[in-house]
Amino acid sequence: MALVCAAVLAAPGTAFASPTDPAPPAPPRPPASVTPAGDTALEHVRKEIERLYREAGAATDAYNAAEERAKRQSKEIARLSRDIDSGQKKLDRLKAQAGAAARAQYRGGSIPDQARLMLSRSPERFLDGAGRLRQGHHGAKSLLTEVSRTQDDLKTYAKDASAQWRKLEANRRAKAEARKKVTKKIAAAEKLESRLEKRERDRLRRLEEEAARKQQSAWVSTGILDDLKGGATARGKKAVAFATAQLGKPYVWGAEGPKSYDCSGLTSQAWAAAGRGIPRTSQEQWKRLPHVDVKNMRPGDLIIYHKDASHVGLYVGNGTIVHAPRPGRDVTMAGAGSMEILGVVRPG
Repeated sequence: MALVCAAVLAAPGTAFASPTDPAPPAPPRPPASVTPAGDTALEHVRKEIERLYREAGAATDAYNAAEERAKRQSKEIARLSRDIDSGQKKLDRLKAQAGAAARAQYRGGSIPDQARLMLSRSPERFLDGAGRLRQGHHGAKSLLTEVSRTQDDLKTYAKDASAQWRKLEANRRAKAEARKKVTKKIAAAEKLESRLEKRERDRLRRLEEEAARKQQSAWVSTGILDDLKGGATARGKKAVAFATAQLGKPYVWGAEGPKSYDCSGLTSQAWAAAGRGIPRTSQEQWKRLPHVDVKNMRPGDLIIYHKDASHVGLYVGNGTIVHAPRPGRDVTMAGAGSMEILGVVRPG
């Protein structure tokens, strides 16, 4: 759908040709995509596409968070399964020991151990037997206690496993819901952009870049970069090196590399390469990592964007970040202030 705006303006004193007069040649019109009206319409499209991709980004974060929780729960269920298996084997072994003790007593006849001990004619055998009897009673009591404890452990493991299964199913549903939302928002944005002609899409891209430049310029003009003197740590340098090595790779929501990334997939893998595990999502990175004042940030720090913490980039220095912007774009460098900054966090 071409964004063409037509207006008929009649100024005072305008002469109109009579029906019999030949119509004067129409003045040449500039392309629709570069007229003020066209730019206004395209700017509206740009903001709408940006809104859709931001909502897709927030849904992607929700999907990634549910995925991480599901992974942890799957590991916990696997651990509990091993504990249940081990506990059941232990219980079987203890029951076998108890059974052996009962059979031994049966083979010894119906006279209780205490009676046989009292009938002994040898004082030495009496004292020796008394000691063994006490040990036997202690051992039998310990065996029964151990059986009871193992049975309790198995009940606890089973209860915990059931709870983890319920959580896992809830997070699978959350993942499915987030996936629907992500694909719906991305499809809407792509459909909106696909209606534009090529020259309008080119102009749209320039409008995006122009808006980013304006925001970056306003941010830099505050003098913020004048105070940034902190140098990168050894790990920070490794994180920067990893992230910049991914330049040109496509954004794919939910991706953690090595061929494609989403925004937090890139930052979490960059710091993993630096030897520091950090949360998978931008929202969790914002919640759980130490906050740093913007004026004190240094290369390797993460800049969190938008009020909902739905985007993140890795600061590389000189007022620049490397980030995975959105679907349809590749990992790239951008001005650190080209988007709304929520704050800065420091992985290490």
